[in-house]
Formats: sequence, C-alpha cells, structure tokens
Amino acid sequence: MNTRSIANLIRSIFLLAVVLPAAVLTQATPEKAGAEVIYPHYASPKVVYDFYFDQPEKINAGLYWIRSLIQPLMDDPYNEAPEMMNIVVVIHGTEIVTLARKNYAKYKDAVDRMRYYHDLGVQFHICALAMHDYDYTPADFQSFVKIVPSAFADLAGLQQAGYALITPRIFSKRVDIQAIR
Repeated sequence: MNTRSIANLIRSIFLLAVVLPAAVLTQATPEKAGAEVIYPHYASPKVVYDFYFDQPEKINAGLYWIRSLIQPLMDDPYNEAPEMMNIVVVIHGTEIVTLARKNYAKYKDAVDRMRYYHDLGVQFHICALAMHDYDYTPADFQSFVKIVPSAFADLAGLQQAGYALITPRIFSKRVDIQAIR
C-alpha cells in the first residue's frame, strides 16, 4: 500500500470514528425547550430541624426552610394534609430568645409564623440546657413549645426513630439575586 492510500485510509477512519458520530449525535438529540418538571413520589415526611443560629433574627430564614418542605407537599399534585407530616424543630441557639414571651413584640412575625406552623402540626422543642444558659424557666416561653432535657439527646432520639435531619445553613446575602442571574 502506498503513502497516499494509507493517508486516505486514515482520513476515512477519522471521518467514520469522529466526525460522522458527532454529526449523527447532533441531529439525533435536538435542543429541548427547557428542563423537565417531575413530581417524584414522596412518603409523608418525618423531619427534625436543628435550629442553632448565631443571631436570633436568623430564625426568620430558618422558618423558610420549614415552609419549603410543607408548602410544596400541601399543593398539587401531592395535596398532603399537614397533620400527616411529622416535623419537629429543635431550638438551642440564640434564637431561643424569640420564643420568650417577654420578647414577643420584638419577634412577633417569627412567633406568629411558628404558631401557624404549630397549628399545622409542627412541634417546637427547646433545649433545657440552653433554657438554663439564658436564665429562662418553662413559664417564660410561648405556650406552644415543649422543653426537652437536651437538644442533642432529642436530635439523636428522633433520628433513631426515623426522622431525617435538616440543619438549615443561614448565610448573609452579599449579592443581589438580580445581579448574579
């Protein structure tokens, strides 16, 4: 076989191995109009949220994590009844002050949202160790909360009972969403 024949053979192999498959793949998979929306099957949730924030005001963002679980499941196509969801929030950081009755005026929006979630069946547990650190007594708190001996014991026990742990990560937004789209 001469040099010209070998070069033509190599060119043919390249066209068959690289160029032709790329062209066929491009034609075979046209660009879709956008992402596909799917609705996976979900069992009724058993979730424990670990609230341990460095600033009391961050509880507002933490409460959105609860809404992000409950609201989509209450809407179509799931239509899940809130009383079928087992949700517990364990509170043991600075956000404990938001549930002190004497601070209601300062944290009214957060407390009212927690009361709303409580009415939907969400339980709010306060760590007794944190309560003592802040010099509170059970009488100092809103009536819809429960005091547990230890946040860590509660978190461990609920996970052993099959609850999924969600620990909200609350960040300070430094860039506007519009600016980074």
